[in-house]
Amino acid sequence: MDTITHTLFGLTLYGTVDKRELDKNHKCAYLLTAVGASLIPDIDVVSRLWDTAGQYQMWHRGITHSIFLTPLWAALLFLICMVIFKTRDKRLFWLGWLAVVIHDTSDLFNAWGTGYLEPFLSTRITFGTIPIVDLVFWFIMGTAFVLSKRNKQKSPHYFKMAWAFMSLHLIIQSVQGLLIYNQYDEKYDEVALSANFVPWTYSVITKQDDTVTIFQDNLFQEEKEQYVLASKEDADLDYLFSQRPEAKTLYEWSPFVVVVDDGKRLGLYDPRFYRDGQSFLFEYIER
Repeated sequence: MDTITHTLFGLTLYGTVDKRELDKNHKCAYLLTAVGASLIPDIDVVSRLWDTAGQYQMWHRGITHSIFLTPLWAALLFLICMVIFKTRDKRLFWLGWLAVVIHDTSDLFNAWGTGYLEPFLSTRITFGTIPIVDLVFWFIMGTAFVLSKRNKQKSPHYFKMAWAFMSLHLIIQSVQGLLIYNQYDEKYDEVALSANFVPWTYSVITKQDDTVTIFQDNLFQEEKEQYVLASKEDADLDYLFSQRPEAKTLYEWSPFVVVVDDGKRLGLYDPRFYRDGQSFLFEYIER
C-alpha cells in the first residue's frame, strides 16, 4: 500500500483504543506506536542512498517487510515509548506488533508484493488483488473518522467497525481475483494479476511463448483485450545485465518480463505496470 494508506491504517488502529481513561502521555504513546509501527517497514527506502549495485528493487519491501521481523519492530517502538513517554504499558507492544503485521500483510495483496518470508525465501510474494491505492479503504476509514467526531462518548466502536468492513472488502476482492486468475491459469504458461482502481476489476497479464497479452476482466462482464506485446526472448540479456545491473534485479524481481530489442534499445520491463504504451518499471540501454 502507499504511505498515505499505511498512515491511515495507523490512525484507524489508534482509533480502536479506548482512550477515555488514559492520560496525555499514554495517549501520545499509543498514537506514536500505532502510526510509527504502521510505517516503519518502509524505512528501507533509505537504501537508495547507498545502492550502487542496482539492488534497490529487491531491498525495497524486502527484509524489512519480513513477517519474522515484526516482533522486533514492535519491541523497538515499545522501547521508544518507554524512553520518551515513560510508559510501560505492555499493550503498546501488542498494538505495535499488530500494526506491523497489518502493514506487511496488506502489501502482499498489491502487484508490487513483498519479501514476506525473507530471509528464508527471497521471492516476492504477491496476490495482486488490491491496488496500491485503494479508495474503498480510504472511504471506509474516512467514514469512521467523520462518525467518531459526532460521537460525544469518544467510543472506539466506529473504528472497530471500519476494520471489519475493510476485512470484508479485502476478502471479496481477493476471492474474485482468485476466481479470475484460475480462469486464465489453465490457458497460459504464466499469469499475473493486478487490481485496478475500480473495485472488482482486474488487469490479467498473461504470457505464452514470446507473447504477452493484457486483459481487463471482472466476474460480471466479458474479458477485454487491452494490449498484445511481443517479447524478444532470444535477446542477449547477459550483455544487458553487465551494462545495467538494475535490469537483472528487475528480471529476478518480476514474475515475468517483456524483453525489448528494437535496434535502438535493449531492455526489459514488468508488464503488470504497463499503461498507455509504457511501463514505469523499464530498465534498458541505448544501442
